[in-house]
Amino acid sequence: MIRFDSDYMAGAHPEVMEALVRTNLELTAGYGNDPYTSEARELIRKATGNADAEVMFLVGGTQTNATVIDGLLARHEGVLAAESGHIAVHESGAIEASRHKVLTLPHHEGKVKAEDVECYIAEFYADETYQHMVAPGMLYISQPTEYGTIYSLEELAALSEVCHNHNIPLYVDGARLGYALAAEDADFTLEALSRLADVFYIGGTKVGTLFGEAVVVNNRSLLKNLFPLVKQHGALLAKGRLLGVQFATLFGDGLYERIGAHGVRLAMRIRKAFAKAGYEPIINSTTNQQFFQLPNTLIDSLRREASFDYWGPRGTTESTVRFVTSWSTTDEDVDRLERLLDKERRRE
Repeated sequence: MIRFDSDYMAGAHPEVMEALVRTNLELTAGYGNDPYTSEARELIRKATGNADAEVMFLVGGTQTNATVIDGLLARHEGVLAAESGHIAVHESGAIEASRHKVLTLPHHEGKVKAEDVECYIAEFYADETYQHMVAPGMLYISQPTEYGTIYSLEELAALSEVCHNHNIPLYVDGARLGYALAAEDADFTLEALSRLADVFYIGGTKVGTLFGEAVVVNNRSLLKNLFPLVKQHGALLAKGRLLGVQFATLFGDGLYERIGAHGVRLAMRIRKAFAKAGYEPIINSTTNQQFFQLPNTLIDSLRREASFDYWGPRGTTESTVRFVTSWSTTDEDVDRLERLLDKERRRE
């Protein structure tokens, strides 16, 4: 069975695993007070071009979003997000569990527009009863989006401007940031993201680590007590050096960039294979997630040898499916998928 279900199905990239094994018997201080975590922080500060950024390592994406959003918002505030956004759809109410409402905006292939953010905030404060309602206290976006699309530098700048004009922070979920950076049409950089976003995180779980995410706080005044907040949310690892070792490996020799480029290259091969079979992607994703509307008969046939996810409920005659690549996807995996598609085409 070839697997295209998600980008965190395998363990760690071999280089990351080798580093963990090599350092396994060392005794270091806990909670990130170790040399490896210090090294990882400095490498990330260098990569983002912000020597003053606070860098905190958390255990997973949901804990990261819940922790950061809870820390950025006042008790009466909610978080603006695309109606398709991860925190609005796929985090089991984690944000609401921390007593903050997700305030949804229209999405355009997963993205929110600056004018929609502006309109929401303006209309909220134009209502004379606004003090009785949940206030928009921040904006959440993900780069790339749930649909694999990416925000351009111009779009990021526009969102940042709206947020800062209204004195609310911009927070960017970077669970798959490595694949966005590797996209052919990406015109932003980590340095640019660091200038425009108040807080963002660099995902490791989906980009080569066993687990873990690196939060980058560019505006330190917004999260003054991050360490205890992380602990309150159950996202602090006692053996913090395990995160430090992994991120130091990712950023020490360009591995993060290489993993992103590998995943995107194979995703583009999958895209071309389906186009050759007569199925264009339904969304113009240039990252490691590819979405297709396929006949159920083709889906059933492919799933005898290939594993991939439905994206929503199964339809009567056709359904939307998602194929995802990662560091562990191989050219041989895609070769097999191409042969399966060729076989189905000849059968028609």
